[in-house]
Amino acid sequence: MCCAAMAARFLARSLAVFALILGALSCAQAQEVDLQLVLAVDVSGSVNQTRFELQRQGYAAAFRHPRVLRAIQSGSTQSIAVTMTQWTGPNLNIQVLPWTLIRDAASANAFADAIERAPRQLYSGGTSISGAIDFAAMLMPGSPYRGIKRVIDVSGDGSNNRGRQVELARDDAVRAGITINGLPILSLEPYLDRYYFDRVIGGPGAFMIPAESYDTFADAVLKKLIMEIASNDR
Repeated sequence: MCCAAMAARFLARSLAVFALILGALSCAQAQEVDLQLVLAVDVSGSVNQTRFELQRQGYAAAFRHPRVLRAIQSGSTQSIAVTMTQWTGPNLNIQVLPWTLIRDAASANAFADAIERAPRQLYSGGTSISGAIDFAAMLMPGSPYRGIKRVIDVSGDGSNNRGRQVELARDDAVRAGITINGLPILSLEPYLDRYYFDRVIGGPGAFMIPAESYDTFADAVLKKLIMEIASNDR
């Protein structure tokens, strides 16, 4: 083997070892929380501004609810880490709120305030649940928090019609140790809950809570958050 080839192989191995060391250091430095949660919010073309506001208000109200705080403080670390994304087409995803540690009423209320201030940043591009899952999964390793349980929480009012098959994204996330829960909104597709059950949710303890309409979204969000946070499947 020539010297150039040997040098290239040595460099490649060195870089791989260096990446493993960095990954280990990152995990060691990350703060452990009971739940690492991505809230993936549908802002596709079917979601008008009124529907967007109902989603936003529902999430904010849930984090202000005392039952959510009690669920958080019942865990072993008495804390969770949450971020929020908006999604539409396969490559149209944006992290609208950074990873946030929630462990008391002040941090929960501050996160609720941040949700209410977060503007809508995407408007159309199709409905790519697979893109939402892929994007959310990529946010997990870069978080300053390490969840005992890691969950992607997908809410939406339509089935996947852009990007790769949603089952492939779901299965890749599950293989990475991530659970996917769902909140299908049945206003436009009355049987969307069955679609979510068959094709979207996955992983240990995965479940979904359907909302009959956007008007009942807040109740569904509250119920689902309490179940996710208080889950003993860790």
